[in-house]
Amino acid sequence: MFIAHLPAGYLISRFIARGRPAQSDAILATGIVCSVLPDFDLAYFYLVDGRQTPHHGYWTHTPLFWLVVATVLALMLTMSGRRNQLVLVWVGLANVMLHLLMDSVAADIRWLHPFSDLRVNLVHVPALYKPWYLNFLFHWTFVAELLIVLSAAVAAAIDWRRWRGRAVAVPAIR
Repeated sequence: MFIAHLPAGYLISRFIARGRPAQSDAILATGIVCSVLPDFDLAYFYLVDGRQTPHHGYWTHTPLFWLVVATVLALMLTMSGRRNQLVLVWVGLANVMLHLLMDSVAADIRWLHPFSDLRVNLVHVPALYKPWYLNFLFHWTFVAELLIVLSAAVAAAIDWRRWRGRAVAVPAIR
């Protein structure tokens, strides 16, 4: 996927936040950040690696890494008595896994790494155009991305209207 990670993260986080109104802001913020977290490796890809290794081959695009991170965070929160924040760990993990699942549509993701080097890719995007990103923009899978973006835009517009119409408690002045 190319542009739909953040909108998809918004949609899944919005769904989870509806069941927890007291934590909805934290859930949305965590989910949105974590929906693009695996792609933070692009800084390394461009600035250090010199684009030598496909960025989907880095450890930030392997599920086991994120499962370990989530487990460590969950243990730390549990041991520190902050169990009410465990939902944020699971929201973050759900968004990272959604990111990897979406990447598996048109990019190689090593779901079983380090146990296997099997790369999962549902659709091959042929390299027909230059610059490289046109191959993704002109591929039929981009329509799915546009639908996700449109769905998130509609949901955000609904949320914005609800938020603006919300009554704000103002303390009475005597």
